[in-house]
Amino acid sequence: MSGHSKWHNIQGRKNAQDAKRGKIFQKLSRELYMAAKSGGPDPDNNPSLRLVVDKARAANMPKDNIKRAINKSQGSDDTHYDEVTYEGYGPGGVAVLIHALTDNKNRTNSTVRVAVTRNGGSMGSAGSVGYLFDRKGHIVIERENLDTDEDQMLEDVMDAGGEDLQTSDEAFEIYTNPKELALVRDALQDKGYTLATAELTMIPQTLTPIPEDKAEQFANMLDALDDNEDVSDVYYAGKFPDED
Repeated sequence: MSGHSKWHNIQGRKNAQDAKRGKIFQKLSRELYMAAKSGGPDPDNNPSLRLVVDKARAANMPKDNIKRAINKSQGSDDTHYDEVTYEGYGPGGVAVLIHALTDNKNRTNSTVRVAVTRNGGSMGSAGSVGYLFDRKGHIVIERENLDTDEDQMLEDVMDAGGEDLQTSDEAFEIYTNPKELALVRDALQDKGYTLATAELTMIPQTLTPIPEDKAEQFANMLDALDDNEDVSDVYYAGKFPDED
């Protein structure tokens, strides 16, 4: 695994995300709806749904909102969302993967393209950058008020079936085989750990420095994609100049 800290990026953009909380909840509602629609409304019997529920709780989504989205999937509502992946390049030639859940592909195709190209990026063909990322399970345990050192955490992570541990002052980040994420999550929770997040993600194999003169433009592109109600996740193989 690279030395890239996904949690650093998450925390670095948290303030901006807080200001868009309603839009985040809207996106999570779609994910909850689709997971419950395809695998049933009980998170204990639907691992995919449980992961989204965990993600929603980590985002401080109210319990009533979570329940409403799950219940909606079991009613007469026949809304269907397609999963779409876009590949391309941000300013400076940095690889970008964009995942969307949409009920109108034409609309999403257009709005994603505008968000990327108007901010100095370009769209790529299917497969053009996807091979530069690895799908992984990602678990974060914040270190504040945690009486566990790195050696003990590494032992517990290996016992739980994790693949890799990265440590920063703020958090322990655990990476897993994507198929083992739920098992590792449950094993760590059984050991008494409180998880800040547990989700499937895409990790870049290498990082391309984002040129200083392109950093603001790149951030604007990410903001435009965040603002898109159809876009669920954005991954990029880049490192901003102010990142360690």
